[in-house]
Amino acid sequence: MPMEASEIEALIRQGIPDARVIIEDLKGDGDHYSALVISEAFRGKSRVAQHQMVFAAMQGKMGGQLHAMALQTATPDNAPDFAKE
Repeated sequence: MPMEASEIEALIRQGIPDARVIIEDLKGDGDHYSALVISEAFRGKSRVAQHQMVFAAMQGKMGGQLHAMALQTATPDNAPDFAKE
């Protein structure tokens, strides 16, 4: 069963409360997304640890309810220009 982008964002923000989350449905099928997650909580953590934090926030839905998500993480000061507030 596909997931809505809003559900993915809510799960991530529940697990990482200060996160800014930008979701894109890559195929229009609700099953293949890209996500950019920006959080101060990532500071000082390796990229692997950052991704583990996001996957933990997804509460086991990755690989099950959500088939694929291309994930990019950043701290606020190293976020891509298009994502800076």
